[in-house]
Amino acid sequence: MDISFKFDPEVLIGSDTLSMAGTIASRHGSRIMIAADHGLDAQSVDRLKEILTDSGLEAIIFDGIEESSSVEMSENIVELSRAAHCDAIIGFGGQKTQIIARMAAIMAPMHITAFELLDGRNFGTKFLPLLSIPTEGMSVFSTTDYFIAVDPRSRLVKSIPSPADLYSAVIIDSSLFTFLSDNAAMSFVFEGFFNAAEAYCSARSNFISDVLLEKAINFFVKILRGSSNGAANGSNEANTELFAQASFLTALGSSASSPGIGAVLSNAINARASVPRSLCSAALCPVIAERLVSARPEKMSRIASFLGAPKPASVAEGAASSVEAIKKLMTALNVPATLTEYNIQLDRLTAAAEAARSLDLTANSPWTVSEEELFKILKQII
Repeated sequence: MDISFKFDPEVLIGSDTLSMAGTIASRHGSRIMIAADHGLDAQSVDRLKEILTDSGLEAIIFDGIEESSSVEMSENIVELSRAAHCDAIIGFGGQKTQIIARMAAIMAPMHITAFELLDGRNFGTKFLPLLSIPTEGMSVFSTTDYFIAVDPRSRLVKSIPSPADLYSAVIIDSSLFTFLSDNAAMSFVFEGFFNAAEAYCSARSNFISDVLLEKAINFFVKILRGSSNGAANGSNEANTELFAQASFLTALGSSASSPGIGAVLSNAINARASVPRSLCSAALCPVIAERLVSARPEKMSRIASFLGAPKPASVAEGAASSVEAIKKLMTALNVPATLTEYNIQLDRLTAAAEAARSLDLTANSPWTVSEEELFKILKQII
């Protein structure tokens, strides 16, 4: 197939790249809105404010975004940014903050509400430039021309189109990834591995996406296997740097290919059942991998080799061994393979799963995402 590939925005990756925020933000004006996680270390927010101030900018801080916040919070950011005549927005935090900041940047010049954006109102060509500083790595939707958000009225996922040049830049500062030092660290790494594997096996995959995603998968596996062998102690700095690079490659590869249904389904379950998204992804990983074994045996066989599985006698054997290798690694790292401890009622997830299945990206799945298949998947993980 022909390949047409264009990448924007500017991306900076590495420790202490946060120091470049002032230089980049100053390209857009003198007043900058910082939309930040409420749970972020106050020193990190203060540091960003000082960096902007040292560049001659005025920083207006909104730090009320919590994991439980709905996308309606974007209206508060829009109201404050208008009152302060802000020239750009910085999204500083995890995935929820990035989604809310992205919506606010689109909504601000158009004088539309979050619900109007969710309902498909055309946002036109005006928006505030957005600078993303993620603290959990890049989302698979970071560089796509759409993103996924949860409608608070129904708690179902929806797809929102995004202007092609919305982002001014993305700064991935690995020193901000404090989550990799806590007990849930490996579920975040498994989520990254799962997202990369799904996009790698997508029906839209191509030469460019394969190169990017194979590298990402290898980086994630290096962290996982090193941790399972007890090598994580004392090497957290190396892991965070590797994770930063892997998350960028996954986002870039996913935009060249397509995110998978699992990436959406984990968000859908999180919205309905308040289960951490990373744990949803980890539980879905071996279950959806079983579907990919039949749909994409060659690629799953390669993933098995990345995971360190023995050299197989055939492609089919290699593909099958990938699932066992994933399960074995999850067990070694104490990553839950199900969500049973959350006592989720299946009835609460069926509508959420159907909303995920109805999104356009489902057409890029290499296996048939039917209602029956999603029902089976949900039963396996809860």
